[in-house]
Amino acid sequence: MTKQKKKHIRLWLAVAITVIFLTMGTGFYGDLEAKSDETYKSLKVFSDVLEIIEKNYVDEVNSKELIEKAIQGMVHSLDPHSSLMPPEAFRDLSIDTKGEFTGIGIHITMRDKFVTVISPIEGTPAYRAGIKAQDRIMKVDGKPTTDLREAVKMMRGPKGTSVVVTIHRKGAADP
Repeated sequence: MTKQKKKHIRLWLAVAITVIFLTMGTGFYGDLEAKSDETYKSLKVFSDVLEIIEKNYVDEVNSKELIEKAIQGMVHSLDPHSSLMPPEAFRDLSIDTKGEFTGIGIHITMRDKFVTVISPIEGTPAYRAGIKAQDRIMKVDGKPTTDLREAVKMMRGPKGTSVVVTIHRKGAADP
């Protein structure tokens, strides 16, 4: 594809997205009487933008990934403690709460490509060790953590099992 054609497609895509958002702002959708109506109309705009991207973006896109990233962005924008957990990671954490395995006692998420502590649970090994919200878990037993699900697996085990967690705390020297 030529540079000229790519530039043309990008320009067309930008214009289409702008038109959609401008029509929303000028009342094209009418006065909204109920919050749910507003939500459904916003979802229609989201769907329209996704369709434009799928049809006209210069490269092939994975719609499922785009939607997941949009949802992650929405949840991430709420506050530093809100996060979206993939179903597999949730299942892994659910095993911990059934008593089969125990963890170190923290709520974690992926933030900026790092396994990040949301909060330690009071009275747990992590709490007693001084782990704090926003700490980044860099390694577990010397192995780098780059995936939330793997980090959860590495930090859980039979009760009484020891684990060495290397953290990086914002404003502190390297771990």
